[in-house]
Amino acid sequence: MRQGQVAPQGKWTGNQQGGVKAPEALILPDPSTRFARTAARLNALSAGHPMAEWLCFMARLAEAQHAVAGTMAAIAGPTQAAVEQAVAARLPVLAADLRRRDPIWREGLALLLDGAIVGVVPAPAQRAMASLRARGVEALEALADDFLHGGVDIADAGAALFVAAALQVYFTRLAASLPAPSLRLLPQRGLCPCCGSTPVAGVITERSRTQGARYLHCSLCATAWNHVRAVCITCGQSGGVALKEVEGGSGAVKAETCNDCHTYSKMLYQARDMNVDPFADDLATLGLDILVAEAGWSRHAPNPLLLVD
Repeated sequence: MRQGQVAPQGKWTGNQQGGVKAPEALILPDPSTRFARTAARLNALSAGHPMAEWLCFMARLAEAQHAVAGTMAAIAGPTQAAVEQAVAARLPVLAADLRRRDPIWREGLALLLDGAIVGVVPAPAQRAMASLRARGVEALEALADDFLHGGVDIADAGAALFVAAALQVYFTRLAASLPAPSLRLLPQRGLCPCCGSTPVAGVITERSRTQGARYLHCSLCATAWNHVRAVCITCGQSGGVALKEVEGGSGAVKAETCNDCHTYSKMLYQARDMNVDPFADDLATLGLDILVAEAGWSRHAPNPLLLVD
């Protein structure tokens, strides 16, 4: 199995001749569509949006990621033995914050900085790009380490946007190459089973095969994995979980809050809009983040593309 395919961990319930199949445990990303889909959704959401200019730039960045994903050379992923060892130890196969990166990720970053982004680039982004071009290999790798460990200095926030974008392409390509049948969910169900990163958002599906199931989408490698609904993805409790949304909104994006750990995460509902995209819709609903934060909840984890100056 390759990208876009699923780990065969679902099982039939009821009559197998006409029964309903349980949701697949995880779905690997498809690099050929992941970034193009986000770009298209950002462009659609930007129309009439108060932050239209910024969303359009983020759409161009996603388009650039799509171009880089299509031209990046093949990446050597972990061996089957290494995959099986990680799964047996109940660890993420790619271990985003520990795995030695292939230098090819920096080639992707160079493409993002030198021509892949089409159109006008905002002045702050231009300065961040210039600072990255001036850095040597060790400095770039150090910034990547800082990002993956969640410790980016505020002075590097702008530069980290492009490092994050390049690492998203790199890890998405890596995750797509994994042997899906060998993968399993982690004991920490709120973390990506492939790279161990946090989700950017969850999607409540409306497609016939998985209708009503919730899939969390990895903020780094774009793997999607099934997570039971009405349970906090941060602490695993259910008693204090509630949904909040912007009054008068479409209902397609809601904040799932937890009064036990005082965190929230965003949930997207295909029943309200079949075109929702976890990466794009999260960026376009910062107003919801502000409202929920003002009410006392903290986001479960940051969006890696929101580290901007």
